[in-house]
Amino acid sequence: MSIKHLRTAFASQYQPGQPARLQAGDPLQEPGGDYEMLHKQMKRLFNSKPGKKYGRFSEDIGEHPFSAWLKDYMEEKQSFASLTDRLFGQFKELLDSAQEEFSGHLMLVHEALADGEVAYLLVLESDSAMRFDSNQALDATDVLSLSRLNLALRIELDDWLGDNGSDNHLTLVHGRGTGEGGDLFIRLCGFTNQVDVEKETMTFLDAVEAFAKSAEPEKAGEVRAKAYEFCKEQHALGEPVEIGALSGYLDESQPERFREFASQNAEVPESGVLHPDHRKVKKLVRIAGSGGGMSLSFSSDLVNQAVYYDRDRDALTITRLPKALREQLQRYLEGRDGE
Repeated sequence: MSIKHLRTAFASQYQPGQPARLQAGDPLQEPGGDYEMLHKQMKRLFNSKPGKKYGRFSEDIGEHPFSAWLKDYMEEKQSFASLTDRLFGQFKELLDSAQEEFSGHLMLVHEALADGEVAYLLVLESDSAMRFDSNQALDATDVLSLSRLNLALRIELDDWLGDNGSDNHLTLVHGRGTGEGGDLFIRLCGFTNQVDVEKETMTFLDAVEAFAKSAEPEKAGEVRAKAYEFCKEQHALGEPVEIGALSGYLDESQPERFREFASQNAEVPESGVLHPDHRKVKKLVRIAGSGGGMSLSFSSDLVNQAVYYDRDRDALTITRLPKALREQLQRYLEGRDGE
């Protein structure tokens, strides 16, 4: 069993200005079975979500008490039932003042894994469905959505409460279009954004690109491809990129080579951990080929963005030409026309 404790509550606010409704289920210990399957699916959705944010708990315990309640639970100063009673109660209070409609199943999961303990706070959404009842009459019903997850928080409990507590022990999914409900969820969590993902993405890409260019020309493409493979695996696991681990992956014979290079040529955090945006890391994968008097090379993320391939005509269309190439073509054509 990986789930130690789990509890859910259905929260709804259908009439802004009126008290919200919240119906909590019983706290479950090592539930297993269908609960394990549901949680695994939610984790898959969580790990696959792009644009996650990374941070820590707010230090304002008065405004955001969840972290204090969770710490008391982890230190066995209160039960899981007491923790969730408080958490669900606060969420209802937040929804009481909401000006927009909201509904969803709030689920808190405490999970023990082989390499540590984590907690998830998730908002599960519902889909409309149709079914035939026992009399074969058509009946409308709601079912849990197993394909959407727009509000979720993962807490690295060991990183947070360990002797060398990490500054970035929270990972947040905050999907677009979640409106006021999404803002209230962040208030409930007490999430404070600490990581500039865009900056760390550029740091990572620049370091890998510079390292690839420092290698022998025939190995540069292999360096980029291996860096992308490593990031892809980490993304699937929902984990950040540790420069030390990547360094060993890039060159097993000299496992410290990339780490030393990056520390000297890039602004790598002291932790040695980066959170690159998986969508932008695709730039590392290049598509290249030559023959018939042509030589082409471009980033794979440009496919169907600036480079379009027509399979039927075996034709390639390139838009947004680089300025230098465009000017060179114009000069050549002008010179040829003047002959």
